[in-house]
Amino acid sequence: MKYPVYQVDAFTVKPFTGNPAAVVLLDQPKEDAWMQAVAAEMNLSETAFLLAKGDDYSLRWFTPITEVDLCGHATLASAHILFEFGFYEPDETINFNTKSGVIPATFKQGTIELIMPRREPVVTTKTPEIEAVFCNDIVDLAQWSDRLLLLEFKDAQSVHSFVPHFKQIASLPWDDFIITSKSEGKFDFISRFFSPHTGINEDPVTGMSFCVLGPYWQAKLGKSDFHAFQASARGGEVWVKVADSQILVGGKAVTVCQGELLHQH
Repeated sequence: MKYPVYQVDAFTVKPFTGNPAAVVLLDQPKEDAWMQAVAAEMNLSETAFLLAKGDDYSLRWFTPITEVDLCGHATLASAHILFEFGFYEPDETINFNTKSGVIPATFKQGTIELIMPRREPVVTTKTPEIEAVFCNDIVDLAQWSDRLLLLEFKDAQSVHSFVPHFKQIASLPWDDFIITSKSEGKFDFISRFFSPHTGINEDPVTGMSFCVLGPYWQAKLGKSDFHAFQASARGGEVWVKVADSQILVGGKAVTVCQGELLHQH
């Protein structure tokens, strides 16, 4: 059996920008070790594995070194492939069964919209260790669970110009780190995302991060709809709508290449 595999750039309409993800279509369950080996071979921030489950799909995500419980851009990439290649009609809803629950995906006016879980950030305090890693541009801090630290910088230029030292970032006790600030003009806010513990030093565009950024900026700016930009080297645009228990994350995607996995073991 040969398994179809696609590479998709998510949160963009231009190839070689946004966040690349691999999407693998399975016809039967596969061993975790095999999926992890494929993800290491793909060597992208995420590889998504799709398996039909009735009218829906089960979906799992692997970085080159570990499985994760939520990934936005690889979900967007998966939905893009299923819509683009006719597995679903544009007016249908795809329900992805994941480790973070069911994530519905719809296609509206050229944009894929994902309904993702809301993750409430909790205000926390600056420590000398945090300040040593992230300098003096920090305005506010918040964290989600004990896994993610969000740092608001004083302005967009501080976010753009921040030079990450990944060994220093990895010395802090969180897995994931967001730096963010208000923005001027087209975008409401910008952000960057670092996750050296999961094998992703800087992620180009991180759909999952907006599950935390949405509620954070809702409280700060007093609104619920946002047009955001992740200011990585590749860059990506994200539309965010905040609801009581959910976050709608919207973006576009483009298929870059497709092929087959020839080896099953």
